[in-house]
Amino acid sequence: MDTSHDHEVVSIYAYSDEQIDKLCTLAPECCLMWGTKDGWPVGVIHAFVWHEGKIWITFASHRHRASAIKRDPRVSVCISGAPSNDPECPGGAATCKGRGEFFDDDETKKWFYRALADKVSGGNKEGSDAFYSLLDSPLRTILAVTPEKWITYDGAKAGRDMAGQLPEDEKTPMLESDRVRMNKERERRGLPPRD
Repeated sequence: MDTSHDHEVVSIYAYSDEQIDKLCTLAPECCLMWGTKDGWPVGVIHAFVWHEGKIWITFASHRHRASAIKRDPRVSVCISGAPSNDPECPGGAATCKGRGEFFDDDETKKWFYRALADKVSGGNKEGSDAFYSLLDSPLRTILAVTPEKWITYDGAKAGRDMAGQLPEDEKTPMLESDRVRMNKERERRGLPPRD
């Protein structure tokens, strides 16, 4: 299948594990998504910390998302490099399917609140201390999401490919969505298949 300059084929622009790690370290926020009791998908933007291969988030324990995730720990988290001011942050986005686990112990609160406060304040000690105090409240809980599957899109790779500057060996293997499902959809719409 010829994929050069083809905006319908995007699975060939996946992140490497190193890029996922860099994005999760440098991106300032993520969107946590879960399912409600009546089946609606819902998402909320959070500041987060990437630590030991998990996405760490905090919110008040009386929020609906806390009871929803305790009922069904399957969640998704979407992280975009767009809001980052760091030139080292990869462009594009990564979404993980994962399972959430709650932590309310003092040891986790201590390291996580400091890590999140430092990240949000950009290294400003006074701002970090103020944010730490704000976080340290009795109703707050911490959610750690362990990724089980990543869905990624390297915007820089796609841009280089559109400009004719991406070597074939930098493209990732095409996923079933582009290899099989796209031609089924093209056939359904009366369009010729892609080779």
